[in-house]
Amino acid sequence: MTDAETLAAISLHHEELTAIRRDIHAHPELGMEETRTAALVAAKLREWGIDVTEGVGRFGVVGTIRGKLPGQRAIGLRADMDALAIREQTGLAYASTSEGTMHACGHDGHTTMLLGAARHLAEHRDFSGTVQLIFQPAEEGRGGAVAMLKDGLFERFPCDAVYGMHNMPGIPVGKFAIRKGPMMAGAGMWRVTFKGTGGHGGAAPHRATDATVALAHFILATQSIVGRNVPPMEPAVISVGHINAGALVSPNVMPSEVVVTGTMRCFNKAVCDLIDRRMTEMAHALAGAQGCTAEIVLDWVTTPLVNHDEQVDVAVAAAQRLVGAAQVESNTTPVTGGEDFAFMLEARPGAFIFLGNGVAEDGSYHNVHTPHYNFNDDIIPLGAAYWVGLVRQELSLAA
Repeated sequence: MTDAETLAAISLHHEELTAIRRDIHAHPELGMEETRTAALVAAKLREWGIDVTEGVGRFGVVGTIRGKLPGQRAIGLRADMDALAIREQTGLAYASTSEGTMHACGHDGHTTMLLGAARHLAEHRDFSGTVQLIFQPAEEGRGGAVAMLKDGLFERFPCDAVYGMHNMPGIPVGKFAIRKGPMMAGAGMWRVTFKGTGGHGGAAPHRATDATVALAHFILATQSIVGRNVPPMEPAVISVGHINAGALVSPNVMPSEVVVTGTMRCFNKAVCDLIDRRMTEMAHALAGAQGCTAEIVLDWVTTPLVNHDEQVDVAVAAAQRLVGAAQVESNTTPVTGGEDFAFMLEARPGAFIFLGNGVAEDGSYHNVHTPHYNFNDDIIPLGAAYWVGLVRQELSLAA
């Protein structure tokens, strides 16, 4: 079956797949709460005659399809299932029925595209070896990839390579984008608590140790980490996101405790370690200079996502066969968004690719993690056909 024939065959189920996607969209679940979504996935896989294992990493589902041709190689295809704590404002007929929770990143579409591929692969097992369909919970910062790995994902479901895909608003429908090496950033959160004595800011500031001064110096100093400690050719970001201190109704009171939080991003694990060290050193040193103390917590939610060269070549070839070479950007610009599929790429060779979610005629689009975002149902057959083509690329008889 050619790629065009595969796309046509999958498109016959487009209406049904769209209904599945919109059902998942209307019933979003946060990470490590995907009870309904995981059950839906498992039920569909069983309906199509696929071996299913539930509860991998608590809420993960793995479907296993064995090809009818001889071969020992196995690959994994991964989709994420969780939603975000965002109040939906799309006004869609199938909008979220869970107040304050929304599929604002397209994981409903990712799950559906892999289900579409699963159905086709189960009906046409014209490949050698084994495909592991990995439906992962909790991609959005709640540790789903790590949970599945700790539960023996690749020991229980062996994979010689593993692949992921994410929709990308701003890229036209029908286009793919990928690159070798670092493609997405390691994403971390940090929190520093400065503690002093506090005091009366007007009558006796000289008798207090002022945590706000320590905070002010720290915020400025963090920006020098990127400019003076991180190598110039290594991108990195440190940003402040929230400050909490004192009371609005008591401006004459110097707070005894100040909390500041933010995010950090980079594309190199050595830079992650450097940022951790310098943030810690600065917090303690600048607190001490004001007679205060500091407590610092740093948490890298995701590690840098680094694609493997050989698997990128495979992914590019599969995408080009489907949409043509002109529609595949094979050296796309890295993005500073985080993605916990990176942990799977540390455990096995593989590649992560972007699929265009579309652009309006005026060039506008709603980005992910915003209340007006919506996954584009038009790309469901395309994403599913890419997965099928990737399987044939990796698990041909020659392999």
